[in-house]
Amino acid sequence: MSADAIFNVSQALRTRLESAVGKGKVFVGPLDDPDAKNASLVLFLYRIEPNASLRNQEHRVISDNPPPEVIVYDNSLPLILHYLITVGTGPSGGDQPDDLELKWLGLAIRVLNDEPVLADNIFGEEPVRVSLEPVSTEEMSRIWTLFPTANYRTSLAYLASPVWIDPKDEPISAARVVQDQLGAGARAQEPADA
Repeated sequence: MSADAIFNVSQALRTRLESAVGKGKVFVGPLDDPDAKNASLVLFLYRIEPNASLRNQEHRVISDNPPPEVIVYDNSLPLILHYLITVGTGPSGGDQPDDLELKWLGLAIRVLNDEPVLADNIFGEEPVRVSLEPVSTEEMSRIWTLFPTANYRTSLAYLASPVWIDPKDEPISAARVVQDQLGAGARAQEPADA
């Protein structure tokens, strides 16, 4: 993936959530942003961390150029993105009765559970998996203290991984061996003199 992988994953998540609650009803950004007031759901990226289990692995990407070949990056950075999903604060969200807020969250859970993989041409051949993350009350309260002017609302935590950030320049691949011009292959096959 390119440097805009974090943005692309966030937009794909927004699109997935909008398929459940309606187009234009999901705000991506801080919980206390004034633009979030008309949203049914708010999607907030609160933490980014390296994916330790993939950190030392090659990232293999199918090239767009014909014929398709595999590009191998040795120093890509695999990430885990942590998102908070909560109800909005406006007419379609936080000012409504609690049962409506729970409906929005239920719709978010269902759509992300039914389709947990973000696979699109944006991500190339490698899908990004979205999963519900158990978060303790203490950690949730730490997240909400980032927004002292926002009232606490029931929230869900999700993570998306792997999200790869590849180097700007493609690795230089060696030219293919078409013909053995040194005859090294033939010499290796000759029997040794006894």
